[in-house]
Amino acid sequence: MYQASDTRHTTTAEICERIWLSIAEKKLRPGTRLKEEELSEVFDVSRARIRQVLSALESDGLVTIVANRGAFVAEPDINEARDVFHVRKQIEDRIIGHVIARVSNDEIMQLERHTAKEREAASRQDRSATIKLSGGFHLLLAELSGSTFLHGILHDLISRSSLISVIYRRTELHDCGPDEHVALIARIKARDFEGARAILHDHLQHIEDDLDLETEDTSLRDLRQVFG
Repeated sequence: MYQASDTRHTTTAEICERIWLSIAEKKLRPGTRLKEEELSEVFDVSRARIRQVLSALESDGLVTIVANRGAFVAEPDINEARDVFHVRKQIEDRIIGHVIARVSNDEIMQLERHTAKEREAASRQDRSATIKLSGGFHLLLAELSGSTFLHGILHDLISRSSLISVIYRRTELHDCGPDEHVALIARIKARDFEGARAILHDHLQHIEDDLDLETEDTSLRDLRQVFG
């Protein structure tokens, strides 16, 4: 998700990944304040570096920065969750249509190699890799659609829906399904738009139906405890 930009101490990318994974593992809950001074101390980097981190996380919809108050883990509510998944269905419909119209055999093999990586990550229970690869599959489809516009929209939607999913799922965190991705590739290979669309919608609907915004918040708020 993030690319390293500095080799001194912990990189910006590594700090982004640590914060993201802590959100994914429900150690950091919506509304938790991310204090620059505290994060600077925890990761042994400058506050300027932490500001870069928070800016990157804000761009991905994971953090909200409020003037004169600071940065907070974003707090998507149920209405935003419904909106995000609704828009994803519309955007990914369009993407699949483009992909089916233009995809090559080499590109289908590229999709298949990606799902193989998803299976490997799942088998070794690598949560960070699983999260990135699951969203990465959908972004790869957007890339293969040939539309930079749709790719940009989907990047933002995936960040937001991933945050919503890992925070509010009723069940334990798991990937969005290499098996479903394999089935989707089969429909794309067959140039079956309606079949691919049905698999995609079922997949996104299953995730949406598993949301629970009523669970009591019992997670840690002290950043030293979270990252210590």
